[in-house]
Amino acid sequence: QVQLVESGGGSVQPGGSLTLSCVSSGTSFSWNTIDWYRQAPGKQRELVASITPSRRANYVDSVKGRFTISRDNTKKTVYLQMNSLQPEDTAVYYCYDRRGFWGQGTQVTVSS
Repeated sequence: QVQLVESGGGSVQPGGSLTLSCVSSGTSFSWNTIDWYRQAPGKQRELVASITPSRRANYVDSVKGRFTISRDNTKKTVYLQMNSLQPEDTAVYYCYDRRGFWGQGTQVTVSS
C-alpha cells in the first residue's frame, strides 16, 4: 500500500518561507500526478498546487508567484516551497496521490 509522509510544517512570521516535503513509498511514483491541498479551520479542503509526471505545475490563484511545487522522482518526493507566507496560508497541508492516497497532513501556521 502506498504511504505518503509529509514534513516541513511549522510556525513562521508573515513574509517568511517554508518548504514542505512529501515522501512516497509507492512503486509508481513517476507516473502519478501529486497534489498539495490545504484545509484551514472551518474551511473546505482546497487544492493548492499540482504537478504532473512530466513536472508541469499549476497553482491556485492565491498562491501563484509565491509557491513552487517540484518533484524528485529518484527520491520519490514532492516539495512545496512557500514564500511570502501570509496568515491566510495558515492551514493543515496535505499531499495527495491521485490514485487515492493522502498524506497525514502537516500544520503550517503564519502569525506575528
